[in-house]
Amino acid sequence: MALLNQQEQSQVAETISNVERLTDAELVTVLARQADDYTYIPLLWASVLALLLPGAVNYFGQWQDIHQLILSQWAGFIILAVVFRAPKIQTRLIPRAVRHWRASNLARRQFLEQNLHHTHGETGMLIFVSEAERYVEILVDRGISAKIPDVYWETIVSQFTARVAKDETAQGFLECIKSCGEELQRQLPASGEKNELPNHLIILE
Repeated sequence: MALLNQQEQSQVAETISNVERLTDAELVTVLARQADDYTYIPLLWASVLALLLPGAVNYFGQWQDIHQLILSQWAGFIILAVVFRAPKIQTRLIPRAVRHWRASNLARRQFLEQNLHHTHGETGMLIFVSEAERYVEILVDRGISAKIPDVYWETIVSQFTARVAKDETAQGFLECIKSCGEELQRQLPASGEKNELPNHLIILE
């Protein structure tokens, strides 16, 4: 199932086209379902809990011999590993710093993979969202950062992040693109027609 339906994707593409007609900036939007599968996180939690809990219970209760203790640890690990793989539970087990670090890494890879560092005048801009992490980032090339300080985008990112948290990602994209476009038009007005990069929303399933 698509993260945004076709109508919402078309609205994003149209909004990008409208902004790019008024500015020299090249906007690319990327929406990822999740920045990482975090396979090791549920296994790590299951290992720690399966090792500690049966041992702690047995230490105070002395109700198991060594064979029963080992079996309970193995069974506990298997059960917890399966339970912790449930998306809603797994998300809560991942530290926020880890989630944001992985999402930030993916954003930077996408900046390079979408050739935003090769635009004429170095005016590439990436608007990146990873839904599972509720993470939003705006990355710009030197042609934009020379005119607009990076701190300018912080408020726009905060507003977009709030939209993602409410499952209003499509509306967040539209508002973000328009807000970015207003400042880009003031600082980098269009000097001619160009369209070096795709305007459609890039979705990473």
